[in-house]
Amino acid sequence: MIEFAIDGHIARLTLSRPPANAFTAEGLQQLQDLVARIDADPEVRAVVITGSGDRFFSAGADLNGFAEGDRAHARVMAQRFGAAFEALQNARPLVIAAINGYAMGGGLECALACDVRIAEEQAQMALPEAAVGLLPCGCGTQTLPWLVGEGWAKRMILTNERVDAATALRIGLVEEVVPRGKALDAALAMAARACAVSPRAAACSKQLVQLARQGVPRQAALALERERFVDLFDGEDQREGVNAFLQKRAPQWRNG
Repeated sequence: MIEFAIDGHIARLTLSRPPANAFTAEGLQQLQDLVARIDADPEVRAVVITGSGDRFFSAGADLNGFAEGDRAHARVMAQRFGAAFEALQNARPLVIAAINGYAMGGGLECALACDVRIAEEQAQMALPEAAVGLLPCGCGTQTLPWLVGEGWAKRMILTNERVDAATALRIGLVEEVVPRGKALDAALAMAARACAVSPRAAACSKQLVQLARQGVPRQAALALERERFVDLFDGEDQREGVNAFLQKRAPQWRNG
């Protein structure tokens, strides 16, 4: 279901279940396990997720499993979607989605769980669950309005409005649009830039940025921001980074 490889400090996950890279319970568990493996490997500093082929990032859940109205199966799938995408959203490294085609339903929710989304110009994105009597259960109802605002989230979820790449860029659903076939290259280039910064500083910064989404009061978050700044002085990388800049050389991070 998911092809996994590590090249230097970059992990690559490829959703691979032809023809549409749809998710199954097993695939979602695999994704959650891979995120745990990545989090435990300090050498991994960035992650890129894309879909196999040239048409689909992912079409979301395999609807065949819902045809019989099995409530127990629905509960398992909801739990797996939630657990996998929450793990992805909370992953230590920067996670970049290279959206190489259709990202529908759970496929879009997977991209929403990433830190940055790069879409190819032909990509189409939607949360069409309500059109088949379902609703987004992979954090979509909570993450989408955070990114695009309540109005656009309701348009997409409640009216089954599909957006193209240009619209997605305009409303803040994606951060970059690239030509057909170029999303992976763009994502890997961004991942390489992420690998050049301090891993510890980046991980702390990501956690701080996400505090606003979690409803942490502003004053508490600002106090924690200052504490985390000072905490960096307990490790080697703070001194290495500053001295490398002053000495006009590339820093050698030790993840400390």
